[in-house]
Amino acid sequence: MCVPHSYGGVMTKTLQTALEIKSWDEKPYREFDDGRKFTRAEVQLGGNAGIESATFEALMYYGADGTGSYVMLMHITATLGGRTGSFLLRGSGGYDGTTAASDMQVVAGSGIGELAGLQGTATSASTKDDYPNMPLTLTYDIG
Repeated sequence: MCVPHSYGGVMTKTLQTALEIKSWDEKPYREFDDGRKFTRAEVQLGGNAGIESATFEALMYYGADGTGSYVMLMHITATLGGRTGSFLLRGSGGYDGTTAASDMQVVAGSGIGELAGLQGTATSASTKDDYPNMPLTLTYDIG
């Protein structure tokens, strides 16, 4: 679903979707005796609602209690507002034992093709009940 907004003369749109998790390859690269660990994940996502595909890589830290924190880069290929191209999101988030939540922003200058000049932010919050989907809300403006 795409909803337009106008702020100070700039037209922004919000896209709410859920991307299908096609593969999740996560491997530890540092582990501690008390259960803490660092991992690296490579994730392939299927498209929906204008997003054709997405991939992301994340570096993750898990505490001994299973909660965690992560940083990520996500590459998205999409058609937004009738314009086709790709762009990069940079973000961070955490896992509280129930919900994985992320805040991301479009990396300046990362828009390719007709999405050159894209600006915006994205959020995601998902639980095990969402699997195999990852909800995503993208708020954007194409310059």
